[in-house]
Amino acid sequence: MRIVEKIRALQECADAERAAGGRIALVPTLGGLHAGHVSLIEEARRRADRVWVSIFLNPTQFDDPDDLERYPRSFEADLTTCRAAGVDLVFAPDADEVYRVDHETAVEVAELSRPLCGAARPGHFRAVCTVVAKLLLAAKPHVAVFGEKDFQQLAVIRRMVRDLNFDVEIVGVPTVREADGLALSSRNARLDPEARQQAAVLARALDAAEAAVAAGERDAARLVRLLEAEIGRAPRAEIDYAELRDPETLGAVPARLEGPVLAVLAVFMRPASGAGPGVRLLDNRVLRPPPDV
Repeated sequence: MRIVEKIRALQECADAERAAGGRIALVPTLGGLHAGHVSLIEEARRRADRVWVSIFLNPTQFDDPDDLERYPRSFEADLTTCRAAGVDLVFAPDADEVYRVDHETAVEVAELSRPLCGAARPGHFRAVCTVVAKLLLAAKPHVAVFGEKDFQQLAVIRRMVRDLNFDVEIVGVPTVREADGLALSSRNARLDPEARQQAAVLARALDAAEAAVAAGERDAARLVRLLEAEIGRAPRAEIDYAELRDPETLGAVPARLEGPVLAVLAVFMRPASGAGPGVRLLDNRVLRPPPDV
C-alpha cells in the first residue's frame, strides 16, 4: 500500500493509472476509520481496479475548535485498517498542502446547504464542498464513495458534482449499524458507557416512525412529534433537529405525506456532568408509505 502526501504526486499517480486503463475509486475520510468506512472501501473495490482512501481531518469544516481538537485521531490504526481492507493507496496530506496560506477560493451549493446541518452549522457545507472538490481534482477518480449516514452531505456533493460537471460518479452506501441500531460514527468513541447506551434512541425513534407510516400514519406533524417523544425517552439526549424532508431536494414536505419522505435527526448526547456541548450524532431513514394504504 502506497502512502502519498503531496497533491502533485497523487495527480501523477492518477495520470499513470488512467493512462494504463485503470479505474480509480476514491473514499474520502476524516480518519478515525471503523467498519462503516470499510463498507465504503468494499463498495469501492466492487467498482474499480484501484481503491484510494484519503485521510485528511479538514480543519475548515469544524465550526468549533474544541470539536476539531476532540475528533478521534488514529493514523497508524487507520493505515492498518486500510491495509487489511486491501486499499492500494492512502492520500494523507497536511493542512498546508491542501490550503495555501493565501487561498481565497471556495465552493458552495447554495440551497441544499441551507437547512438541517447547514442551519445549525453555517459555513459547514461550504468547507465540505471545497475540500471534496480539491480531493477530486487531486485524485482524478472515476468514482467516489460516501456513506448515507451523512445524507445531506451526500446530496450536497452530488449537486456540486452535477453543477460543476465533474467527471466522476458519486456513490452512496447504506449506513452500517451496531447490534442495537446505532449508526457507526467516529464520534461514537467519545461516548461514555451511559451515553453510548442511550444513543441507540436515534435508531429506535426512526424505527417508531417507520412502523407508524407502515400502519397508515400520514400526518407529518404527528410523525415529527413521535420522533421527538421517542428521543425524549433518553435523559441525556438533546435534539438539535428532528425533521421530515423531501429525500431528493431536502425541501419541506406536505402536511400529509404523499410519497417517500426523509426522517432526519441530529442529537447531542450530553456529558454526564451536564457541562459542555456533548457529542453530536446524526441518523436518517427514508420512510416509504405502502402504496395500498
